[in-house]
Amino acid sequence: MMLPRMGLGCMNLSHAYGIPPSDEEGLALLRAALDSGVTHLDTATLYGGGRNEELVGRALKGRREEVVLASKGGMAMVDGVKVIDGRPATLTAQVDASLRRLGVDHIDLYYLHRWDKTVPIGESVGALASLVEAGKIGAIGLSEVSVERLREAQAVAPIAAVQNEYSLWSRNPELGMLSATADDGIALVAFSPVARGFLGDGVGDPATLAEKDIRRGMPRFQGANWEVNAALLPAWRELAAEAGCTPAQLALAWLLARGDHVVPIPGTTSVDHLHEDFAALSLSVDEALLERAGELIDTSTVSGPRYAPGPAAEVDAETFEDAA
Repeated sequence: MMLPRMGLGCMNLSHAYGIPPSDEEGLALLRAALDSGVTHLDTATLYGGGRNEELVGRALKGRREEVVLASKGGMAMVDGVKVIDGRPATLTAQVDASLRRLGVDHIDLYYLHRWDKTVPIGESVGALASLVEAGKIGAIGLSEVSVERLREAQAVAPIAAVQNEYSLWSRNPELGMLSATADDGIALVAFSPVARGFLGDGVGDPATLAEKDIRRGMPRFQGANWEVNAALLPAWRELAAEAGCTPAQLALAWLLARGDHVVPIPGTTSVDHLHEDFAALSLSVDEALLERAGELIDTSTVSGPRYAPGPAAEVDAETFEDAA
């Protein structure tokens, strides 16, 4: 399937970054996105324990045909605890629940949010393939997977998209997934394309983040790692000014230049930032400047791993630690 060149990640309207906006504020942002021509929305069973899907569903009433709608399953809140469960029966039940919450009869793209390492990925993908046949979902995606897992999944059913973290400061897809998806005509959907706000110059001091903000537990926002990373920002701001755009726009322009199949899905709670992000689609940034951006913010200059050990164990994507 062909995805729009950029989508809106809806997670932070309900989940992960401290206190989310009210439903009314979230609904206003989603409607502003639709009104401005955003045609790809990305949500998940996990986000807000289902509340994010409900919010997206409210925004889509009477406008369903305007968007490519993506959601995810295989990871959910169960009695207040995040549970990864890729068993076929679980995925089937979660798709049905997603359809109810979204108020639709069809989800265009449905991802296995995480590979359940206790279940062969072929079994999980087989269940999703049955849901494609039933007309409940249009295409199958995978999230936070390796090329090896992608190949195992492809042996069972076509895979339309892989959603892995990809940005200037998270280059893991360049360890094989970027080329594998390009070769096979698969969309590489880049989540956290602005490095969880870092590349948008939106994190002044991690100590001031809300108590339940997930960035508090991420190594790159902690201690000596943060000091190294924050020291990159003055030069980053200067580079964006030279490009004639904002720091967030430069980060998105860099990703868009990685390949026509790369689809960033920035998230925001601000209508102004929404318009800023999607304006990156019409930017023309000199290739040499993009190359300098890639040298300034890179695996060799960024300090700290993506995740702490616990969350890192949940993902399957290639890591530079393993590559070393």
